[in-house]
Amino acid sequence: MLKHTGTETIKTARLILRKFTYTDDDDMLKYWVSDPSIQLMYGEPIYTNKQEVSELLNKFIPAYQKPDYYRWAVILEETNECIGQIAFYLVDNKNRFVEIEYCIGNKFQKKGFATEATKAVIQFGLKDISFHKIQICHNSLNIVSKKVSNKCGFKYEGTLRDFFYMNGKYADRLYYSLLKEEWEAGLGSI
Repeated sequence: MLKHTGTETIKTARLILRKFTYTDDDDMLKYWVSDPSIQLMYGEPIYTNKQEVSELLNKFIPAYQKPDYYRWAVILEETNECIGQIAFYLVDNKNRFVEIEYCIGNKFQKKGFATEATKAVIQFGLKDISFHKIQICHNSLNIVSKKVSNKCGFKYEGTLRDFFYMNGKYADRLYYSLLKEEWEAGLGSI
């Protein structure tokens, strides 16, 4: 049985994962939601002004009332900047699995922040909530996300061919998963 807690604050060595607040809007615009190279990689819209970001936050923030809603602002503890987000995007209560989505601003990529945040929410999901399986997927063009999946102990499951249509070309969607027993055996632990 799952033990839903809703989005709780999680601290790592360099990050604080916490609920979004309306004051995150400037950092969101500055670091990722207005960046086509990030947003298009995930099939997300590009936000160009604070009003649009406020509308997005109007979706995130009220949803925190639900016990099975999990979306974290990724805060760089050293500067208190919101450098990205991570979420349990798809929660399947019946089958006890969840899918992770994340993005980190370009300025902060290739520094291990996505891996650090992902490992933290994996631990939270498997240990505290008691999910059986966590899955993650990425665009086949997103090599950085593939590295995160590998570093976190995920195993390749399969490919949805020509899933994304971007800039006049198709890209595949690759799926990976991590089972609770694999994580407990140390294959995906922090």
